[in-house]
Amino acid sequence: MVRGAVDPDAFEAIETFVGSCRAWGRVSNLVSAADQDRLWQRHVLDSLQLLPLADAAGPEWIDLGSGGGFPGMIVAIARRGTRMTLVESNRKKAAFLLQVAAASGASVRVEPKRIEAVTPGARDVVSARALASLDKLLDLSAGFFGPSTIGLFPKGRDAANEVAEARKRYDFALSETPSRTEADATILTVSQMTKV
Repeated sequence: MVRGAVDPDAFEAIETFVGSCRAWGRVSNLVSAADQDRLWQRHVLDSLQLLPLADAAGPEWIDLGSGGGFPGMIVAIARRGTRMTLVESNRKKAAFLLQVAAASGASVRVEPKRIEAVTPGARDVVSARALASLDKLLDLSAGFFGPSTIGLFPKGRDAANEVAEARKRYDFALSETPSRTEADATILTVSQMTKV
């Protein structure tokens, strides 16, 4: 599935990245111990399914709470021309991201700070995975939304409740795409976001 979805160079770079994740994961808790053996299914494929949702978006992408690099590093490797900013306040994880970014040749800037400390400015795409509930994500990402920005937020089975809570504070257009890697999961695409 992945070999057809990305070019051979990107596939190789992703394989290298996964190997680094496994090596660093033993000391830095990049992914849970349970996920070590299913990095491709649980994290890589989950990240790659964001790509078609951003087909029409421009190159400026910011990934909030990047952790071990999912989805940000995977997108930066697989989506040619993307200028990715990875925001990760944990110093060990930020150091890992800097190292693998240099090794992959992907166009990545790592911001080793809290999201609130990043200089605001509209991006084409904002993403965050397993970071916070949707209302909190919209609070955190509001400074990066412009008129044509899209937010890509993978969510679990509680997505409908999160959307209802978020609508109490924000107006936004929403589309939902069922996850291809997790039952009962969905990817929320948020656009035209404004504070109520």
